[in-house]
Amino acid sequence: MAASGRYPVVLDPLVDPRWGDLVSRHSRASVFHTVAWLEVLHRTYGYRPVVYGFSSGQKKLQSGIVFCGIRSWLTGRRLVSLPFSDHCEPLVDNWSELRPLLLPGIEQLQQGLWRYLELRPLSPDFSERIGQASQRFILHRLDLRPPVEVLYKNLRVDSIRRKIQRAERENLSLDSGSSESLLAEFYKLHVITRRRQSVPPHPLKWFRNILQFLGKSANLRIARSGQTPVSAVLTVEKGTTLVYKYGCSDARFHHLGAMPFVFWNMIRDAKSRGMLELDMGRSEVDNSGLIAFKDKWGASRQELVYARYPIGRYTGEREKAYMRAAKFFFDRFPDWALTAAGNLLYPHLG
Repeated sequence: MAASGRYPVVLDPLVDPRWGDLVSRHSRASVFHTVAWLEVLHRTYGYRPVVYGFSSGQKKLQSGIVFCGIRSWLTGRRLVSLPFSDHCEPLVDNWSELRPLLLPGIEQLQQGLWRYLELRPLSPDFSERIGQASQRFILHRLDLRPPVEVLYKNLRVDSIRRKIQRAERENLSLDSGSSESLLAEFYKLHVITRRRQSVPPHPLKWFRNILQFLGKSANLRIARSGQTPVSAVLTVEKGTTLVYKYGCSDARFHHLGAMPFVFWNMIRDAKSRGMLELDMGRSEVDNSGLIAFKDKWGASRQELVYARYPIGRYTGEREKAYMRAAKFFFDRFPDWALTAAGNLLYPHLG
């Protein structure tokens, strides 16, 4: 037992209830920490999660960090906290716990089981204490505590409010839920959007598993012009935080204000259910269009800094070069081939 009266533990959060208990009571925990989200990662991509933590004498988990091991012949072997998650804070109460919690993972690195470990914290202080900055993103968060009238007033007039008004004049309608029929419509729009971005769509089973395992904590919202789906979002939530995870649209209907229409309805619904914050997700630092779109909602922004250990010469340029080369080919793929590429590649990415 450690001198502090805590036991170091390594556990499987899919079967050990101590992780779910910690997530339910820790102030830093998000939807990405939940057992349901870990189950989605496992069922879709085969990643097996592991938690390094400290337990009290009463066997209650006091702190912990969750990782998924990715074993890929394409991108290498690594521990990531967490794949396909915008951020995942170490559940600790002070920085001094961080290094001791990482010791089991560091020992495995030294044994050659992994090339590196990566953390994706919200707090820049965490990244500075772990290793080397590997990737940077912009995260937007919208405070939902002001009255809905104030939230609306904070929207950019020309680019957001007028588009919402246009959508209402065009009588766009909105459906929400998690049915298989809504998923099919969402996925069709997702493929259209990814085609426009020259990248493969995520596997259909990824979205199906999100809706299945997160249950009422996941939701689809789809806007229609007449009977035609024109834009959609997928959200997940925990406690009083709603997370915008995926958005997609048919560019032929952008002039109708379809995406602002869906967003505003998402915000009003969250507000009506007592949500206090909308996490609008991460944006690539060079994606100025997406960053500007999120700025127009009155959201605050911060830098997300992912960190890798051990420190090396990582710059991210090799991955960016691979993506630029891949987009050349993806642009020329038919939809069925682009979808097949996503099914093949995403288990290696994370």
